[in-house]
Amino acid sequence: MRSSEARRAVAAASLVASAHDLSVDDAVVLHNSNRLTARLLPCDVVARVAPSAQQAAAFEVKLAQQLAEAESPVAALDPRVEPCVYERDGFVVTLWTYYEALPDREVSPADYADALGRLHAGMRALKLATPHFTDRVAEAVGLVASRDRTPALADADREILTNTLRSKVPAIADRGAAEQVLHGEPHPGNLLNTTSGLRFIDLETCCRGPVEFDLAHVPENVLEYYANVDHELLRECRGLVLAMVAAWRWDPGDQFPNGRRAARELVSALRDGPPWPTLDEVGRRSTSG
Repeated sequence: MRSSEARRAVAAASLVASAHDLSVDDAVVLHNSNRLTARLLPCDVVARVAPSAQQAAAFEVKLAQQLAEAESPVAALDPRVEPCVYERDGFVVTLWTYYEALPDREVSPADYADALGRLHAGMRALKLATPHFTDRVAEAVGLVASRDRTPALADADREILTNTLRSKVPAIADRGAAEQVLHGEPHPGNLLNTTSGLRFIDLETCCRGPVEFDLAHVPENVLEYYANVDHELLRECRGLVLAMVAAWRWDPGDQFPNGRRAARELVSALRDGPPWPTLDEVGRRSTSG
């Protein structure tokens, strides 16, 4: 969100929390992209805020409730308020539990894989309609195909992204792998290392597809501890994920730090061809130097 919209989003979240007898004197923005996440103090609640036009919040709340019942490693909704979506001043607001992070402690690859495996196990039992991963691919194709929506994307790069997005879906489908509900983006940025254990956040990206689609988002060393990986399928999914993330980074409304540099690195990786790097490898390239 732009700064003016972010200020209004924080104000809306504060008003929602205050209306439910949660004391708010200050707010610390934790993340700002297509939606904003803020820690409200002193009540210590995490507010996730999005424009009312974005209706993924209700879906995320239902997912979080079902996964919490299955004791999956996800962030929980704040128990002091009703588990629902609140609307205020053009925004939708959801209120979540704040978890204290473990300082300066990296997540071990084994623990990462274990948490993701437990999340996938919980997701296999979900009784909730979810989008298919190809729906998300179609969104990326639409973004890349429109010069009006991605005006800074060069024609040669547009062609690379379009060809990758369109070719990888049948390549993945042809593998005939089993499908289930997935996190959608279980990269390190969506994994909290807390005093109560590892917890995945940002469930709005959940979709149905092969497990390898999720695994294409994680660091390489995590895969050593995740059982029964189809590495041929993983390779196809990794190329697809690189192209999808590149599409989001070329969106003029994207607020990802160093987003354009990351976009160029992603396209460069696709141009170089397989073996594809992991997302975290590309991320390191975009922040170095």
